[in-house]
Amino acid sequence: MRRLSVMCGALLLGALMISAQQGLTLQVQLNYTGSGTVDDSHKIYVALWDSPGFTDNSAPPVEVKATASKNGTVTFSDVKKVPAYVSAAYDPTGKWDAQSPPPSGSSVGMYSKAPPKPDPINITPGKAAKVTITFDDTNKMP
Repeated sequence: MRRLSVMCGALLLGALMISAQQGLTLQVQLNYTGSGTVDDSHKIYVALWDSPGFTDNSAPPVEVKATASKNGTVTFSDVKKVPAYVSAAYDPTGKWDAQSPPPSGSSVGMYSKAPPKPDPINITPGKAAKVTITFDDTNKMP
C-alpha cells in the first residue's frame, strides 16, 4: 500500500511539473470604436506584458500580436508569467511594425477598469483566460 501511495505521489508530481512547464493561454478580444480604418495596412497591435511597469516604457513587451479588425481577437498561447497585462495600439500610419513605441497620434488602450492603472490578468493552467479591451480615439500617443 505504501509503495502504491509513493507511485501515485510521484505521478501526480510529474503531472504538475509538466503542466507548470506548458504555456498558459490568454485570449484578448478587441473593440476599437475609434474613427480610424483598421485593415491589413492599419492594424491594431496587442502587447503582452509581464509587469504593470509597461506604462512608463521601462521594458519591452513579452510578445506582440496583430489584428486587422476593429473587433478582432488575438491569442497568446505561451504566457510564461502571471499575472499578465495587455495593452493595444492602433497604427494610423500603416508603417509601424510594433518594434518600437507606437507613433504619435496612435490610439491606445489597455485592459483596465480604471486607466491608466493596468489590471492584472490571472490565468489558470488548462483554461484560457479571456479579456476584452475596449478603446477609442480618446487616449492617443503624444
